[in-house]
Parts: sequence; structure tokens; C-alpha cells
Amino acid sequence: MKRTTKVENNDNKSKTKKENKLIKLLKVHKKKILMLVLLCLIVYVIYMVVQLIKKPTDTVYVEMGQIEEEESAVGYIVRDEEVLKGQNYKNGIEQIKTEGEKVAKGEAIFRYYSNNEKNLVEKIKDLDAKIDEALAKEDTILSSDNTKVLEEQIDTKIDQLYRESNLELIQNNKEEIINNMTKKAKLTGELSPAGSYLNKLIKERSKYEKELNDGAESLTASKSGVVSYRVDGYEDILTTDDFGKYTKNFLEDLNLKTGQIVPTSSESGKIIDNYCCYIVCVLDSNYARDAEVGDKLKLRLPSGKEAEASIEYKTVDGDDCVITFKLETDVTELISYRKISFGIIWWSENGLKVPNSAIHTEEKNGNEISYVTRTRIGYQDKVIVKILKQNERYAIVTKYTSEELTELGYTSSEILNMPNIAIYDEILID
Repeated sequence: MKRTTKVENNDNKSKTKKENKLIKLLKVHKKKILMLVLLCLIVYVIYMVVQLIKKPTDTVYVEMGQIEEEESAVGYIVRDEEVLKGQNYKNGIEQIKTEGEKVAKGEAIFRYYSNNEKNLVEKIKDLDAKIDEALAKEDTILSSDNTKVLEEQIDTKIDQLYRESNLELIQNNKEEIINNMTKKAKLTGELSPAGSYLNKLIKERSKYEKELNDGAESLTASKSGVVSYRVDGYEDILTTDDFGKYTKNFLEDLNLKTGQIVPTSSESGKIIDNYCCYIVCVLDSNYARDAEVGDKLKLRLPSGKEAEASIEYKTVDGDDCVITFKLETDVTELISYRKISFGIIWWSENGLKVPNSAIHTEEKNGNEISYVTRTRIGYQDKVIVKILKQNERYAIVTKYTSEELTELGYTSSEILNMPNIAIYDEILID
């Protein structure tokens, strides 16, 4: 018995020594362990913060919105346009109607400068100054009712010039003032002694004025439309008479630069139909293949503005489709271009907008049913939805009618207790 007790005591002492040794070891490594635990905790917190930033919430609210399917394209502008060019085109143009201004048939558009016009204008200007000086110094001028009337007309037209902003009316008033001054000078000359200095000046001015007018060439509008001086030589190539001639190779061979502004011509102008124009483009999308002549859609112009359009013509060119769009609004916005980048909005839909990541599917009696998971105060409901339109990111959804749900295989009790999607519902997303 004594021997057994002694062995036990030795065992206890050995055990105690081991425990003390372990405690000492733990004390030595205590700080290291604490630092390791703290480091793990920091790493975990950082991970959770990153996850929260990447995905701040796993729910989203149903809202009213719009989605659309838009395709980017490059198109060629085709217009009904008529180039106006006269014989004196090398003399340069004086614009009577400005770029983009509407005109009626028969209205003057522009005129060419006369030969030696600059020199003639300077001579007439010098003679006008001499005539005015002679009139001021004329002591023998006989007053008459006619000269007084002309003076009143001149003063009235001068007053109108200060208030007028229309360039054409300003030009007309200036011409009328000059004519009245000439009449006054002639009348004054007639009242002066024959062969006077004033009469010689008036005759000389009339000679130069006739020479100037005889050499002038004005061009008028053959039809109503919009004036443009941006002439690029494609007016007789990109025409509206045959849309069937436009193929992929035909358009590429034009070697036109996208978005380039057509330069202003100093030799000619043109009249453009301002009621419609056409955009011809080559497409290879499924939407283009399924499109039909007469379809209505919207185009997004280079300015970002949306314009109503329709498909005027369509041909299949191998794997590509050549489609001609007819545009009846914002026509003047495209006057400066011949080839543009634009967007084709094949469809758009308004309604309850939800992300695709919130939509799941299940099978019901052989039918694939879409649904979202709605959460309210911690409770979750499966809500059946009908997808009206869907693009890559979002869908416009609505609820099924009772008749539609019955056709899908749902019972009356299921339909009666079925929740419906509504605006501001909070739904789960992946």
C-alpha cells in the first residue's frame, strides 16, 4: 500500500510539472496568440466591409420605369434635293437666303457677283459721296413738292433700318433708299442749269449701275423647301428614286467619313425637301432580319434626340440587311451630314421595372413560370409575374389575369391566395 501511494504521488508531481510547464508556455505565447486572433478578426471585418461595398443589399424595390432595345448603326443620309448652279459660278456667291432658311417657289436664293463688281461698287460709292456733296453745296436748287416727298421717304426707310432684323428686308430698304436718293439727285439736277456738274455725276453713276446690274446673275427656287449651301457632289448619287440600288458594296465604295460636316460651297446652293429624309444602313442583327416595311420605331440622332421613323425599304444582302428608314421630323438637323452614327430603338416598354437577377423560373404543368421573391417584415412570398419585355439587364413585368393563370394550370384556391406584384414591393436579388 505504501509503495502504491508513493507511485501515485510521483505521478501527480509529474502531472503538475507538465501543467506548470504548459501554463508557462501559454503565458509566453499569450501575446502572440492574441495578436493572431486580432489579426484574423481584422481580416474578417475587412472582408465583410468589402462584400458590403460590392453588394450593399440583397433586395431591391419594384419601381415604375422604362426599358428599350437599342442598336448602334452607321447610316447614309439620302434626301430629295436639287442643286442650283449658274453660269457665273466662278465669281462667288452673295447669299440672299441663309443656310437652313425656308423658301417658297420662285424666291431668290442667291446671286453671283458681277464681273469687275468690286471696282464698279467702289466707283458708285465714290460718285454717291460726290453727289451728296454737290447737293449740299448747290445754291440754285429749286424746292419742289416731289423732292420733299422723296426726302420724307428716305428718312422713313432709314428709321426702319434701325428697327429691322430680317436680312432680306434690310437689303430691300437699302435699295429703296438708294433709288430714292438717285431720283432726288436726278430731280435736283433737272432743276439745276443744264450741263451742270451734278448732272454729269448722275449720268456717270447711272452708267456704272447699269453695267453692274447687267452682269448680275440671280438664282431662284424651283420649288419650296430649305436652302443649303452645303454641296458635296453626292446629290445626284444618293437619290430617293430607287432605294433598291443601295447595297453594302455600293455604300462602302462611297468612302464617306462618319460624322464629317459637309463643307459650304462658294459656287452653288441647293433646295432640300424639309418634310422628310432617309437613312440607309447595313445591319446584321436578329431585329433587323425580323423587321418589315412599314414598322414604326424611333431613331436616336447624333444630338441624342429621339425621332419617330418608319421602315421605308428593306433588302437582304447575304447575311446582312440593308434597311432604309424614313424620317419625317428633325430633318433640318441632318442637313450638315452625309454619313452619321445613330441608334435604332427597336422597341420600348413602360411599367413595373425589375432587374433580371431578381427573376427566377419554375415549371408548372409543362409551362415555364417566372417569379420573384418578395420580402415583408422578415417573411418571404413567391410572386408569379408575367414578363412583357426584357433586355439584357431589366424586365417590365405585370400580374397574370385569372383566366391566364387557369390556362397555366393553377387551381381556383391557388389563384385566390396568390400574391400580386406591386410598385414599391421589396424583392430579393441574387
